[in-house]
Amino acid sequence: MKVRRILPAAAAAAAVLLTLTGCGGSSSGGDSASGEVTHVEGAPDWCGTKEISFALLDGFGGNSWRLVTTASGKDEAAKCPSVTEFKYADGQGNTQKAISDIKGMASSGVDAMVVFPDAGKAVLPALTAAYKAGVVTVPYRVDPGGEAGKNYDKWIGDDFAHDAVNWATWIKANVPGGGKILFMGGPAGNSQSTTESDTLMKELGSSYELVGDAPFVATDWDPTKTQTLLSAAIAKNPQIDVIVSDFGPTLVSSLHLFPDSGRPIPALATSDGNSLSCFWQDQQATNPFPMTTVTTGNDNVRLAVDYAIAKATGGKLPTEDSFQGPVFEDSVSGQPHPVTCRPDLPGDVYLSAQMPGEQQATLG
Repeated sequence: MKVRRILPAAAAAAAVLLTLTGCGGSSSGGDSASGEVTHVEGAPDWCGTKEISFALLDGFGGNSWRLVTTASGKDEAAKCPSVTEFKYADGQGNTQKAISDIKGMASSGVDAMVVFPDAGKAVLPALTAAYKAGVVTVPYRVDPGGEAGKNYDKWIGDDFAHDAVNWATWIKANVPGGGKILFMGGPAGNSQSTTESDTLMKELGSSYELVGDAPFVATDWDPTKTQTLLSAAIAKNPQIDVIVSDFGPTLVSSLHLFPDSGRPIPALATSDGNSLSCFWQDQQATNPFPMTTVTTGNDNVRLAVDYAIAKATGGKLPTEDSFQGPVFEDSVSGQPHPVTCRPDLPGDVYLSAQMPGEQQATLG
């Protein structure tokens, strides 16, 4: 399996103006905010006839998941010929740059923007200023605080509780009767991991016990830190029946710690990634373990793009306001998919995404 490393500099270099060419759209027609809905023939119903410039902004774009997500957002915008210009900016993990990017896009005259607000509430004033300046403003996935209609047009979240319910259903079926759960999440206090852990333990009930830090072990979704923390958890807890992780690929370089310690790899409930699926496949002969994955959520951006473009061009607004990712793999039932490894593709490919793995492989 090919392994590809994505450097922050590559994402920074991608923060350039990109222009989408198409058949063009009429500048006539109303917008959905006024109640008049228009539609470009042959395009999705969220694509209205008013021509716009559109911006996609990341608070941090320097990893493979963000590369796929950004490309997915660009691909979605390209479905609407009324989007005549596409701009992208990467905050590079710097809150002040992320704020400056939002302000800069608003002052450049873009008509709509979709923002991954990694810094949360710190970017809310900039989002609010863009919204009040008349830019259709749609943050997604990370909740920036504030209110729709006051600070931005709409927040398009991911239903993380939905993932937790799917994990709990699988755990109760495959680790019945209770057990010890180790939840390895992202940065301390992040809303995704907190929501998932709280929902998971509520769904599982009292026969299952959370071990390690509560509500989750804070790994920052960093493989090196994950390995250190998992090593400590193994040493401290003689029984771990299930590991839950909201970003499965970070675990790949750490799971060998169980057989290295003379212990079986526990059942795993997580999100998908080609590197993880190929690891699972490689272990079946010597260290087999059951695993389920949910989609890793790259396509959350597509729903946000649909909403922002619909609002700005006069198209039909989506009825959904949050992304619900389905179960992707189940090594036990094989439904809806068995664990799927593509050794011909890089490890940092997410086969649950709408974008084909072969296309993802070209992004680096």
